[in-house]
This record gives sequence, structure tokens and C-alpha cells, in this order.
Amino acid sequence: MHEHSPRRRQLLGGALALPLAGLGPGASAAPVPAASNIARPLQVGGLPVTCNLTLPVACKAKAAADGKPEAAFTAFEYNKFSGWPEIKESLMTGRIQAAYMLAPLVMDLTDWRIPLKIVSLGHRSGAVIMVRTDSPFRKFSDLRGKSIAIPSRFAVDYLFLRKMLAREGMSPKDIEIIEMAPPDMPAALYARAVDGYCTGEPFGAAAQRAGYARPLSMTRDEWRNYICCVLTVRQELIDTNRPLVQDLVNYVQAAGNWLDAGPANRDKAAVIAANRKFFNQDPNIIRFVMNNPSDRVTYGDLRMLRAEFDELMQLSVQAGTLKRPVRYEQYVDESFVRNIRPVKVAL
Repeated sequence: MHEHSPRRRQLLGGALALPLAGLGPGASAAPVPAASNIARPLQVGGLPVTCNLTLPVACKAKAAADGKPEAAFTAFEYNKFSGWPEIKESLMTGRIQAAYMLAPLVMDLTDWRIPLKIVSLGHRSGAVIMVRTDSPFRKFSDLRGKSIAIPSRFAVDYLFLRKMLAREGMSPKDIEIIEMAPPDMPAALYARAVDGYCTGEPFGAAAQRAGYARPLSMTRDEWRNYICCVLTVRQELIDTNRPLVQDLVNYVQAAGNWLDAGPANRDKAAVIAANRKFFNQDPNIIRFVMNNPSDRVTYGDLRMLRAEFDELMQLSVQAGTLKRPVRYEQYVDESFVRNIRPVKVAL
């Protein structure tokens, strides 16, 4: 991994040269301490990415079901973070009790005895490999010798890239892999600081909609059961407030069904997520992700299947992301999905 490549300054310079309005990660909200004598909503951490879209929908639906205005107390609410390291640190220290997290990162943290459990999926598909519209790259093997940006070695986007490399008989040594924050990727591609990038939405759609980039590979075509972001909670929250965790899972799963029920709901979700309280993004970019094509990211099938997690774990071990295999029961609690109670999403 060329994490400290001499090109780093060039990459960051390129990113700063073309800021994308409405796509900034947003300032991290101050996480609410886990222990408090004051009744507070459960703060659920998330990033402003469409793989996390079920979270703002779930929070909005819960508030509506409780008959609460925006500023009133409700059981849980969205807490925007600017990156995975911040969410990871907050979960590790207990500053927040729940968040959407990268599945391999949860596996790694539990291997280090951090008391976390995955209790629900958040989405399926949603990752793309983008190249410039005017590039000569027509198939994945054309990227040999080129520079490709990824969000993190813990990101499932990186595993997607490795799967594509293996399919073409290539290895990570055949390309230059650079870690970069996803919001910087479209600008870096525009400035020709990288030849392509592999990440989740809406950072592929933003460049595509602007006209200077196109997808070379999409998980919807290459890895249909792709999962990345998962709802993760601290074990102490499960032990002390199991009904609250169940309520959160109920609404996340209901949000997934609602999102895939029809285009009208996806259009509403784009408006909801664009709000400053949530993603603080241009709703047209989120809407573009939802419709081009309609299964670019999917949410209706949020079953937790052991075989899929086992595949992720094995791919992570092969990639060196995980040092050793991690027992499924160590990082997953299926009981909440098994005990789902249907709730209404009235938005």
C-alpha cells in the first residue's frame, strides 16, 4: 500500500483544486457520552454515504412514529462523522454505543477484544470503480500499471478491487494503490492525480453526473451479495438496553424494505438524507445514485448470512487486513434480526 507515496502532496493538491459542492464529509458531531443521568437519544454514528442511507430513514421514521418534532427527544438519532477512524475511536472508547461500521473493521476490533456486535446489515452493493470518461480503459485489465485510490485497507471496496484483480490474473503489485478519503477522489480523478478510484457512493455518481467520469466496474454486476456497512453496537448496550437495540434494528430493516418498495420512496429518501441534520449533500446527487441504475445500491434484503460474512473474513485474511480468522459468533449477534417486529415507515 502506497500510504506515504511521494505523490501524496499531488493528490491532495488535486483534490483541493476542485472542491465538490455538497459532497464534503461534514464536521463530526460531538458524540454523546455513553453514561449520563439525563435522558438522551441513542447517538448512532454514520457517514454521509448512500451505504448508510437506511440510518437517516430509520431515525426519521422513528421520530415520526413517536409523533415528535425535529428537536424533540426520540429513542435514537443520526450522528454524522467525517471518517471511519473517528467512528472507530468513538466506539472503542464508548463515547458512542452504536454506529454503521465497515464489516472487516468490526471483525478486527473484536479480535482485539473490543466488545462489539454486528446486529444488522445496512445495504447491499453500492461500490464502483471509476475512471475518466476520456480514458482509454475499457476493461479492468487495462488498469495494469495505473494508480487506483481506495478509502482504506479495511474497506470492502479494497476487497472488491482485489477480487477484480484476481479475476484478471493480476495482483495488487500490478497497480499502484493509494489510500485516500472518498470525498477527495472525484477531484483527484478530475485533476489526473489518479487514474481511477474504487469507493462507495455517492462519490462515484458525483463525478459521473458531472460528466468527467464513468464506471468501469460496479458491484451490482460483479459481486451481487456485496456488503460493506453494518449496524454495530457495543455489547454493554445489548446487556443494558436490549429493547432499544431491537427497536433500532426493527427500524433499520423496515427502512431497507421501504427504500426498495418503489422509486417514490427513494426520491423521498434523497430529500431526507440531503438535510443538514443528515448527509448535508445535494439531493440530486443522492437521487442520481438511486436511479442510475435503480439497483446501484439495494436495501431490501438485509438478511445476515453466515456464508457471506465468512467470505468477507477469508478475503480480509488473504488481503492481510485481518491477522487470523475470527469466529462468527465473536462479532455477530443474529438474535435481533431473528426477532424483528414489523414497524411502519410513514414518511
